[in-house]
Amino acid sequence: MLYHHPMSLNTVVTGANSGIGRATAIHLADQGHRVFATVRSVNKADKLMSMAAAKGVTVQLVELDIADDDSVERGFTDILEQAGHVDVLVNNAGISGNGTVEEAATADYLDVFNVNVCGAVRCVKAVMPGMRSRRAGTIINVTSVAGRVASLAQAPYVASKWAFEAISEELAQEAAAFGIRVAIIEPGVTKTSIFVKSIPNPNETGAYEAHNRRMLQMYSAGIRNATDPMEVAAVIDHAITTASPKLRYAMSWGGPEMAAGRAAMTDEEWVALGRHELDDDYYDEFAAAFGLDLRR
Repeated sequence: MLYHHPMSLNTVVTGANSGIGRATAIHLADQGHRVFATVRSVNKADKLMSMAAAKGVTVQLVELDIADDDSVERGFTDILEQAGHVDVLVNNAGISGNGTVEEAATADYLDVFNVNVCGAVRCVKAVMPGMRSRRAGTIINVTSVAGRVASLAQAPYVASKWAFEAISEELAQEAAAFGIRVAIIEPGVTKTSIFVKSIPNPNETGAYEAHNRRMLQMYSAGIRNATDPMEVAAVIDHAITTASPKLRYAMSWGGPEMAAGRAAMTDEEWVALGRHELDDDYYDEFAAAFGLDLRR
């Protein structure tokens, strides 16, 4: 189901300025794709460009903010003028959003949804007409293992990633009629700046200190074991080129374990995990369910 040799693939990677997006842009360029790397500011893309130069590959910068309709329209008009058509879209750009359901501000939900869900949809809308008319194309949506597991104290992020999973699953079936492949990429913890940019958890009530602590403990364990984003880039490359495509690919620290562990739990067991008063009891049960040790 690969429609062209990679040498002729025009590929758009959103959020290419850091982390998974940057790794994917460089990796796919190295595989022969003509990569259009979208960034919010071309003036801040120095590391992307220097890493591409060090690898001996070319990526073409496109200034585009996926949070804005007009910016996406301008950016894709520019891409289509240069490339003629888009073969592959990698919807990678995203932001974090912390807080328990009670404490996260409704404005935070809307901001995170606007980027993580609506931003991806804006880009899908830009490429679907051309892909449909050619009856060929691939759309790769980077969600998160938090799109499969309702991780504690990250309600806006979790909600957006679950929604993005649902949209991706629907799109995969809708697009199949036109010969378009859709794949969902579900990383666990990778070496990325999303944690540095993460907004501190609101702690207005003081009631959720244990929840916030356990969430941070999971990420501190993840950061110690974080995998290189190039591993995610390699999976994205595989999802584009494989003759036996799957809808979902889980990878990186905690990704496969948490996705499989949650699928194997009953809903009642999931709820019971929240009843532990002592952190040690919580960590013991978390390890039993997911095979991940969160202790320092």
